[in-house]
Amino acid sequence: MTSPTPTPPARPTLIGPRVRLRPLVDADHDSLRAVLADPTVARWWGTDEPAAALADVAGQDGHVTLVIDVDGVVAGAIMVAEETDPDYRHAGIDIFLASAYQGRGLGTEAIRVIARYLFEERGHHRLTIDPAADNDRAIRAYESVGFRRVGIMRAYERGRDGSFHDGLLMDLLAGELNEPEGPRSRPRR
Repeated sequence: MTSPTPTPPARPTLIGPRVRLRPLVDADHDSLRAVLADPTVARWWGTDEPAAALADVAGQDGHVTLVIDVDGVVAGAIMVAEETDPDYRHAGIDIFLASAYQGRGLGTEAIRVIARYLFEERGHHRLTIDPAADNDRAIRAYESVGFRRVGIMRAYERGRDGSFHDGLLMDLLAGELNEPEGPRSRPRR
């Protein structure tokens, strides 16, 4: 039996109430390097060299990187990796946001916008995210969207200090997405 060929990863522009998620372009690289150099971001992105981190974020085959744009300013990025094998189909996401935009619900909004898109437009039934196990702020944000803790991945990733640190695997099923109070804002294209 032949499986249907999945559509290639999309590079959409999605608009939420306060964030715009748009495809990464070359003109964004300097702004994203600055975000990756921000100590509150660099702590979790494992390199002392923002250019290397940006190359990793922007250059992965099969991944889609969208800029998180707030009022015309590059505030961060959100990445999506889609597993296309029909028996394991799901998407993984990752996100970083400059310190000036943290603590305002913008990252949470960006995750909701991309989650709705991945569930409703791309047909995924499950999303995963894998923050550092001690990144309490990120974990609280992901839980507020509806992600649940699956388990600790021991010695999962190498940190800036050169040692391996634990990661937390979290997932979200299509019917579990928490919406904010008030009228639902659907992502627009």
